[in-house]
Amino acid sequence: MFDVNKIRSDFPILSRKVNGQPLVYFDNAATSQTPVQVIDVITDYYTRLNSNIHRGVHKLSQEATEAYEAARKTIQNHFNAAHAHEIIFTAGTTESINLIATGYTNILQPGDELLISALEHHSNIVPWQMLCERTGAILKVIPMTQLGTLDSNAFETLLNEKTRLIFVNHVSNALGTVNPIEEIIQKGHAVGAEVLIDGAQACPHIKPDVQALDADYYVTSAHKLCGPTGVGMLYGKSSLLNQLPPYQGGGEMIATVTFEKTTYADLPHKFEAGTPNIAGGIAFGAALDYMNSIGFEAIATYEATLLDYATEALLKIPGLKIYGEAPEKTAVISFNVEGIHPYDIGSILDQMGIAVRTGHHCAQPIMDFYQIPGTIRASFSFYNTKEEIDRLVVGLQKAIAMLQ
Repeated sequence: MFDVNKIRSDFPILSRKVNGQPLVYFDNAATSQTPVQVIDVITDYYTRLNSNIHRGVHKLSQEATEAYEAARKTIQNHFNAAHAHEIIFTAGTTESINLIATGYTNILQPGDELLISALEHHSNIVPWQMLCERTGAILKVIPMTQLGTLDSNAFETLLNEKTRLIFVNHVSNALGTVNPIEEIIQKGHAVGAEVLIDGAQACPHIKPDVQALDADYYVTSAHKLCGPTGVGMLYGKSSLLNQLPPYQGGGEMIATVTFEKTTYADLPHKFEAGTPNIAGGIAFGAALDYMNSIGFEAIATYEATLLDYATEALLKIPGLKIYGEAPEKTAVISFNVEGIHPYDIGSILDQMGIAVRTGHHCAQPIMDFYQIPGTIRASFSFYNTKEEIDRLVVGLQKAIAMLQ
């Protein structure tokens, strides 16, 4: 049984008040909230285990190392990677993407072509623009449709023997669109391209199987998955990660160091220079354990009911337009009200204790496509309720009456 009230009791922040009103948190696409089960793991690390890992012979170091590497194993199992060493701990999705982009600097040649989709977050645009500036490669864009989906015919037209890399998000952070990544990966591989999937927005709702997808690289962040900020994951096939140079130099990523020559450690340590976010890595594993204890099928089913309920309720508001109407999407609704700036509505909702996101959501090309300055984005999680959606609708009606 999916008991949302029991689940909500795991999240201390959901009981607080904002501006004198009970908090309604609909900004989950920016970051999810953290259950006490994960908070306790972080507290336990600093009260019982706090020590640097991999280097110490003493008890604390050994226990911290075991907990950290156990979390890597948990992440491997969750994403069904073939090997634990294919899971690289990073600071998050953005660092994961930059690690790969930096690694291809000496691999790409002038005239090589890279494909990105029009639905990308800035973090999956800017690093590739910088890579093209360094290498002379050419960046091309898979266009989008008015529904907020990718133009599959245009994608096939863009593919050719010069295509070296393809970058697509699994789910659009601005619109909630679920992209056909299986098809994209398959067609990319057919022309010899390698494919990186930005899974930051998908992983809270979908449990990806990187081997079944045949993804070359898959990246995500713990803070989207009920975990802490400042830690994330890069999955990469061993053969591809081994061809890339280290991202940073320092301790832990070396095998031997002399003043004449340094040799590098094997995966995953080659890409994990310096003392990592140890507590964050351990908590990342705990967050996945927590979400798996609820079940991703149950989460997806429940969130779909929230999405349908909210969509129907919001569309009854005169002048309200939803952007992103893909047949398959996660629990995200981006919308505007005719004649009112999204920031103004968001500010009034905040006074009512309702947290939504306003702006371009680090996806400015999408807003330019729709010729709008931004949207109001309500993004739902498995701990939200229909009653909270009702409060959003009432809040919107009050805000519109004040602003029109």
